[in-house]
Amino acid sequence: MYTELNSILNTSPESFTKGDFILLSDKQSDASFLIHHFLSFYLRAKCKVCFLAMVQSFSHYSTVSQRLGVSLAQAKEKGQLVFLEGLQESLSILIPQDEHTGSQAMNFLRDPKLGLQDLYEFVSSKVKRSCGGEAESEEWGPPVLLVDDLSVLLTLGVTVGAVLDFSHYCQATICSKLQGNMVMLVRCDQEEDEGDNESPACLLKGLTHQSSLTLDVQGLPTGYCRDIHGQVEVCWQRRQGDGQNTQNKLFQYKVHDKGASFFARGTSSAVL
Repeated sequence: MYTELNSILNTSPESFTKGDFILLSDKQSDASFLIHHFLSFYLRAKCKVCFLAMVQSFSHYSTVSQRLGVSLAQAKEKGQLVFLEGLQESLSILIPQDEHTGSQAMNFLRDPKLGLQDLYEFVSSKVKRSCGGEAESEEWGPPVLLVDDLSVLLTLGVTVGAVLDFSHYCQATICSKLQGNMVMLVRCDQEEDEGDNESPACLLKGLTHQSSLTLDVQGLPTGYCRDIHGQVEVCWQRRQGDGQNTQNKLFQYKVHDKGASFFARGTSSAVL
């Protein structure tokens, strides 16, 4: 968990806005450090977290979380963390070892035309159980859905429309109905093609309209710098009356082994 980022977002595990859809994105950069931040943040906030990890393994996230002072193994054991390991589940379906293998949540791999209804049902069942559906020894805060990353679904044959529908239904259930939060990552490494309606860039545009807060990780326009790893554009989108209030701020950042530093643009001695 990065305390400087919490200060920028005016939030803390003890006091945070509920009902938010936080969208993370990167282009020719790596925003995964933000996923690690929000994972540790919401676990410290005693939220029940459903994590759809489509890119990395549980052991990867567990190792990084340990450096941030959070044990994912303990969180899973006490029922605070539900972790769907997408890579392992995908292999179980694509290279089956027996008749009953692979999670039903990943049924779209058997037939992409099915869409993501089963994945939504998986998420919905897990977050609803965290809100009084089953007896537990501890009382958790609002549910949280984390996804790393949605653009992987496009490479697996799922359409942009199906992913946007999945996000919309998750938002309606988690953010609106249960007053929980969502954090989703989308990667846009390729150049935008205006004629391609199934690109990560097209998905990002659709999700941006749904989100309340976006953090876009970019490389430095000046190129490589040893002391600054890149910049993050933060955009708050709040509805006010019949319109929408948008506020943008740009920060430079450097990721450390156990944290990250953030600088208002122009305040770092490394990059002006």
